[in-house]
Amino acid sequence: MKRLYFFFLITLLLITNTTLIAQENNYVKVGIEVLRDQNFKALAGKRVGLVTNPTGVDIHFTSTIDILHQAPNVNLTAIYGPEHGARGDTDAGAHVNSYIDPVTGLNVYSLYGKTRKPTPEMLSNIDVIVYDIQDIGVRSYTFISTLGLVMEAAAENNKEVIVLDRPNPLGGKKIEGNIVEPGFFSFVSQFPIPYIYGLTVGELAYMMNYEGWLKGKKQCKLKVIPMKGWNRNMRFQDTGRPWVPSSPHIPNVATAELYPATGIIGELEASFIGIGYTLPFDVFAAEWINGLKYAAAMNALKLEGVYFRQITFTPYYKDKKGVKLHGVQVYITDFDKVRLSEIQFHALAVLKKLYPTKNLFQGKENRYSMFDKVCGSDQIRLKFTQNFSFEDIKAYWRKDETTFLKKASGYMMYR
Repeated sequence: MKRLYFFFLITLLLITNTTLIAQENNYVKVGIEVLRDQNFKALAGKRVGLVTNPTGVDIHFTSTIDILHQAPNVNLTAIYGPEHGARGDTDAGAHVNSYIDPVTGLNVYSLYGKTRKPTPEMLSNIDVIVYDIQDIGVRSYTFISTLGLVMEAAAENNKEVIVLDRPNPLGGKKIEGNIVEPGFFSFVSQFPIPYIYGLTVGELAYMMNYEGWLKGKKQCKLKVIPMKGWNRNMRFQDTGRPWVPSSPHIPNVATAELYPATGIIGELEASFIGIGYTLPFDVFAAEWINGLKYAAAMNALKLEGVYFRQITFTPYYKDKKGVKLHGVQVYITDFDKVRLSEIQFHALAVLKKLYPTKNLFQGKENRYSMFDKVCGSDQIRLKFTQNFSFEDIKAYWRKDETTFLKKASGYMMYR
């Protein structure tokens, strides 16, 4: 009887272990996991700084901060916090303060406050600075701007940069929008790339470094730890990985995909796209809209890969708190075919037809500068508001996509 019990116990353990191995192998390995598999060879004998946030985790949700701090052969000496902070305890747009990390006891230097670019003093105790943040593949998302400034500082102070690569949740094939023009470079459009740029953060880092986009055309010593198992056709849902909110208003991967479909309008009025409710970047709504008519008019356009459903809701916070809003919720029905960034311009055009006296740009002159910076040009606003027609900006919005794809293809590490 004991022998039979022992046999079943061993069998159960073998099945459980095999299942765990299968589960662990059925996902895309990101840079931090590949680096760990390599026994952190790239960090050997070096003082290590780390730029990260809560998305910097392995498949078991262990923070890259803790992975490097606990590794016996890694000397983690400093941490750097981008927008929202290294541990994710700061709201969007709010300054991040420097502090002592309570878990590691290390200095956490703010890169989203008075200082956005590491100073020589911040880099004095490191030899290499590691970057590990999940991005969303959209130009206006500020983490890639932080990466660029980190690379500039590294080049100026003779420090190495290692980027731990992660998936682009929009995949590796979507490229949409014009390239940023002189006069419109900013922290939300820091590099000459389209609004949706179709690269992983590692690929973009190589491009920034070797295309001469860093200040003074400097180059840093750069290494990218690539993923294993990712390809350009993959959406984040295909990676087998859990989504960790990349910022407070990107709680899930569906929101990450909708951010480029609505976010530009949010620069005019955040509540119009659901900021303040449980569906950020997921709707177009205002107190004066008839949602049924709006949905019918949007669906009548027969835009590929997207459907609009009538919705009514009441925001819990922000400027429209307690005000009942009506409009449409956006549903992506064919991700491969949809032109994400163009949805919002169609939404504005239809709104103007339904409500000729309403103009989302009117009275928002103080927001024009940010709107233009996010668009990478003032021509989008100026051309669009002449007739409120997407056709007036279509050629301009798409004019740089083919040229950029040709240039970017030389930096693509995955097929």
